[in-house]
Amino acid sequence: MKLKPILLFLFCLSMFYNCKHETKHHVSFYHWKSQFAIDSTEADYFQKLGCNKLYLRFFDVDEENGQIVPKAKLNKLDSIQLQAEYVPVVFITNRTLRGITNQKIEELAQHINQLINEIRESNQLSSSEEIQIDCDWTETTRTAYFAFLTQLKKISGKKITCTIRMHQVKFKNKTGIPPVAKGYLMCYATSNPEEKSDRNSILDMGLLKDYLQNINDYPLPFDVALPLYSWAIASNHLGEIKLINGITEADLQLPDFAKIAENKYKVQQDCFFKGIYLNKDFTV
Repeated sequence: MKLKPILLFLFCLSMFYNCKHETKHHVSFYHWKSQFAIDSTEADYFQKLGCNKLYLRFFDVDEENGQIVPKAKLNKLDSIQLQAEYVPVVFITNRTLRGITNQKIEELAQHINQLINEIRESNQLSSSEEIQIDCDWTETTRTAYFAFLTQLKKISGKKITCTIRMHQVKFKNKTGIPPVAKGYLMCYATSNPEEKSDRNSILDMGLLKDYLQNINDYPLPFDVALPLYSWAIASNHLGEIKLINGITEADLQLPDFAKIAENKYKVQQDCFFKGIYLNKDFTV
């Protein structure tokens, strides 16, 4: 049973507080699918919430056979589906940055900026003042990553922002502070769904509080990204798992499932569940 990739919808919640009166928070969304599709329900929510930005994943960058290549490029989109400022987001794998030379860093920034412009122009998207980079950089790749961000700002002439993982906040002295205008704190995927644990692998508030207890000391302005997705983790007798996306506990209130613990069920008979075949005695 293979671990299926997930598609994320996140929203950013501006963290500006006033001690005297309630402040309206500006809400934006991420679209993290290669196939661009906005249905009427999503467009309606977007409009009612007064949103004006959609952070749109344009493509990924990865290392393959010693070459740095773009992957999962966004398909052709119809921007008329949603009246918004489309902010390009590019995901870069950590291995892309390992051992990269200064010359390759500059070339990487040039190629990414060029491909962003090509996608924007081919889809007739108006220019955004911001480019966002998503990378789970580490202590060993921080120098290369920060140099890349500096080069991208120089080459693009845009405001460069980046995502920040929770461990990069807790261990900021090791991972460093990226040279960007703003950070977007990714408050999701707090643990590995493959681990045998009762924790909520999407968002565990205890872990969140532990990692962010010194968040006020982080020297960057930031927004917070929170998850808008759910899943069930189905396990077989060998401990292999499969993620079934879009599932809530209410979906398990069927004769095929018996509750055996908090948030945990046992399959009572072989069945199909949301298109996935589950054998008797699997746990969900």
